[in-house]
Amino acid sequence: MTIPAPLSAPRALLFDLDGTLADTAPDLAAAVNLLRTMRGLTPAPFDLLRPVASAGARGMIGAAFGITPEDAVYDALRVGFLQNYADNIANHTTLFDGITALLAHLTANGQQWGIVTNKPMRYTDALLPKIGLQHAGCIISGDTTPHAKPHPEPLLEAARRLKLAPEDCWYIGDDLRDIDAGKSAGMFTVAACWGYCGNTEPLAWKAHAIAQTPADLLTLLNQSTA
Repeated sequence: MTIPAPLSAPRALLFDLDGTLADTAPDLAAAVNLLRTMRGLTPAPFDLLRPVASAGARGMIGAAFGITPEDAVYDALRVGFLQNYADNIANHTTLFDGITALLAHLTANGQQWGIVTNKPMRYTDALLPKIGLQHAGCIISGDTTPHAKPHPEPLLEAARRLKLAPEDCWYIGDDLRDIDAGKSAGMFTVAACWGYCGNTEPLAWKAHAIAQTPADLLTLLNQSTA
């Protein structure tokens, strides 16, 4: 964990969802592997799929089938993948270890928390009640604003809904897009190394801080100063 100094205490923490608060990779992998088995193919290894889970349909289909959105068959695969996921959105999804304690700490200390995800609203709204996150102070999905991360607008909208200045918020995420969006919004950023992290090294993202576990993030909060 890296700890910058001095570090101001946030009034709110904003979190990415997939790979940061919730371990959604098992259900996303199951959805794309169902596509493979329906086509007579063996399931793709979970270790191949997990790192790209934060990239949604594009990442999962790309890893499982070796194609890009420009391929002719991509759109049909995307439709099938999303339907499979919608049908089984929380069979195996859980919160990462330490997240429940972290959110309880925030609530006990009067700090708000919210969710800013690129997941479309229909999936966010279906998933959050099943994993106990429906009471977030704000919930911004990938289609809540005209832009998705790495554009800063979803984060700025979250700050507006919490009635806070962006600089009063920290943004925590497991993808380079999260860090780029947070910095563009003027927020303090934390790379969540317990998440999926794609195919790049979090040290290269130039986040303001790096946390290996949610417990590290709690330590970072405790070492921040009002």
